[in-house]
Amino acid sequence: MRQTDPHILVFASGTKTGGGSGFATLVKASRARPPILEARICGVVTNHPAGGVRQKAKALGIPCEYWAGPYLAGGYRNLVKKFQADYVMLSGWLKLVSGLDPARTINIHPGPLPRFGGPNLYGHYVHEAVMAAYRRGEITHSAVTMHFVDEVYDRGPVFFALPVAIEPDDTPETLAARVNRAEHEWQPRVLNYVVQGQVRLAGNEVVYETEELKRLLMPPAE
Repeated sequence: MRQTDPHILVFASGTKTGGGSGFATLVKASRARPPILEARICGVVTNHPAGGVRQKAKALGIPCEYWAGPYLAGGYRNLVKKFQADYVMLSGWLKLVSGLDPARTINIHPGPLPRFGGPNLYGHYVHEAVMAAYRRGEITHSAVTMHFVDEVYDRGPVFFALPVAIEPDDTPETLAARVNRAEHEWQPRVLNYVVQGQVRLAGNEVVYETEELKRLLMPPAE
């Protein structure tokens, strides 16, 4: 890993007993040879003092910060400064973010946005809502979505939307497992495009280095 590689601070809630798999995937991708994510994961922040995120951080040798809140702009900025982070990746972080640069703050969401986003649609609630819409004949696909983060839940500009087909015999649990596999495959790759400057936010507009990259990350709707 080069000293000049961008530093990424991950925010990951996890649970009291588990979670943090997306964070762990990012660390492993940064350590692959050759690296999938050409960056350094400089730390992880969690709101559970001894949960799955902390356990994974310890196993991977990544500094872990427990943050009990309040989750206000000054706190976010202080953590970014403490870890000297160039970018922030929200990987299963369930708190509202404020005070950070949207162009350097990225979220991953396990469903199509904007329809299946907001403060009450996270984790299994997303998959339940998606399956309900599927059974009503309204949609045929879920999605893995990544977007730049403003100060409203799940509202910032989307720059990656990967359709995930829904099968007739799916349940929220089976759909969640398939979406999660797609998240782990794509999150490091897509984040790398951002930290290497190939995808960026200019004002409120997403700019892609090439049209080919745009087609890869934002394929036409099914």
